[in-house]
Amino acid sequence: MQKFQGPDLLLVETALADLEQRDVVGRMWRKDHTVWKPDPTEITNRLGWVDVIDAMRGQVPELVGFARQVREAGFRHVVLLGMGGSSLGPEVLRQTFGSAASFPELMVLDSTVPAWVLAVQESIDPARTLFLVSSKSGGTIEVMSLYKYFRSLVEQAVGRETFGQNFVAVTDPGTSLEKLAREQGFRRVFLNPHDIGGRYSVLSYFGLVPAALTGLDVATLLERAGAIHDACAASVPIRQNPGAWLGAAMGAFALSGRSKLTLIASSSIGSFGLWVEQLIAESTGKEGKGIIPIADEPLMDPQFYGDDRVFVYLRLEGDDNTSPDAAVEGIAESGQPVVRLDLPDRLDLGAEFFRWELATAVAGAVLGIQPFDQPNVQQSKDVTSAVLREYQQSGRFPEIAAPSSPRDLLLQSQAGDYLAIMAYLRPTPEVEAALTELRRAVMERFRVATTLGYGPRFLHSTGQLHKGGPGNGLYLQLVADRTQNIPIPGEQYTFGTLCDAQALGDLQALQAQGRRVARVRLGTDNASEIRRMARELA
Repeated sequence: MQKFQGPDLLLVETALADLEQRDVVGRMWRKDHTVWKPDPTEITNRLGWVDVIDAMRGQVPELVGFARQVREAGFRHVVLLGMGGSSLGPEVLRQTFGSAASFPELMVLDSTVPAWVLAVQESIDPARTLFLVSSKSGGTIEVMSLYKYFRSLVEQAVGRETFGQNFVAVTDPGTSLEKLAREQGFRRVFLNPHDIGGRYSVLSYFGLVPAALTGLDVATLLERAGAIHDACAASVPIRQNPGAWLGAAMGAFALSGRSKLTLIASSSIGSFGLWVEQLIAESTGKEGKGIIPIADEPLMDPQFYGDDRVFVYLRLEGDDNTSPDAAVEGIAESGQPVVRLDLPDRLDLGAEFFRWELATAVAGAVLGIQPFDQPNVQQSKDVTSAVLREYQQSGRFPEIAAPSSPRDLLLQSQAGDYLAIMAYLRPTPEVEAALTELRRAVMERFRVATTLGYGPRFLHSTGQLHKGGPGNGLYLQLVADRTQNIPIPGEQYTFGTLCDAQALGDLQALQAQGRRVARVRLGTDNASEIRRMARELA
């Protein structure tokens, strides 16, 4: 169920009328690339998400059977090695559902931070762990570095002859990962439809393989997705189309200056923001435009929210919604626009996945951008490669000057700005609590919206928005002294070196775009340093 409270409903009605006049929904279902741009590049080969649900329904018996084989083989853990669209959907499902009784525990590793890698290693028995090597391109540097590392551990545990039985690949047809998996005797290779971009792939093998391995009812998940898929059909009047309506609202409010789409969710589905954040930021953050998704921000008194916001409340029936209900009521009464989406149960996340995919594509048409490419992501990758080459040649990183005062950075803020915290840290409970304290201090003192991304994960999520979106961001990079490090087999650099190179590469890419950025090096007690920073800003 979808409800709207607040002013400016006429904005949405005007956008819907324009979409209807242009037959945007009908043309989208016909996979007409001119909905977005005259050039079909990275559009016509990225629309497979529109009809993947039916294709995946036919694969449910295969997925359930494979999950049974893995359980019977005695695996205790499944560790997904992936980035961006390969990892964020599975992480949402992991946090929302966990694992069914007798099924292995899923862990998602999408980081090169050494402490994070070691934390996963220390939690598993490599001999009884199945590793999902998940990459659309088949060559993602983080994924393949993690594969090399955990392959060496599995080889030590079970031997070189049979290590491949502890690995599964999920990739596109014809990639180097497919070739590697077949040569090295992986237990299984799942080839995903090639015409689905990473951030639109949660209802394909990239999301469903890890879901099935944890015993999740993927048939019902797809059934719920299919129901809203049908409700969004071209034959449905546009004002009754849940995906088109949400997309029109997203785009119209962004064009009116309310570009901070602030997601509030019931606690049991609180991780949904991880996935939708990438979907929106990477799809719309380009050509100097963009919708800025605000996820997992601390709930505040309405006085601390500016008029650059639109709120979306995902409310799960049966959850303890006392706190978010009260907060949302206060926000709506203050005059902010609020969209409320009611979910009868957790499996309705399947429906939300598709609703938001279609809505984001529609919002792209409203904004006049192409929502399926990510033109600035490669920029950070290229700079990171250059930094790594310099390190390998000279044994040190290039000197890059950057301001180091969060206060000085935030004193530059103006109405409509937002702070992006980019933390190259392991997200321990203490660090997460400290970062929440920091976000609260910034909101109270400077009245700006805040986002939080862990590096290098966010490079495959909000990183595109940071470089290609509007210039209203303030970027605070947090890096830490390394107390732990790990070599990457076959490479001349370590995980710590790769992580530091990624941070420096992104810093340079932001500076090249003229972004306002500060870089703070924390000591070894990250949480204490962040709390001190928050106190100084208060």
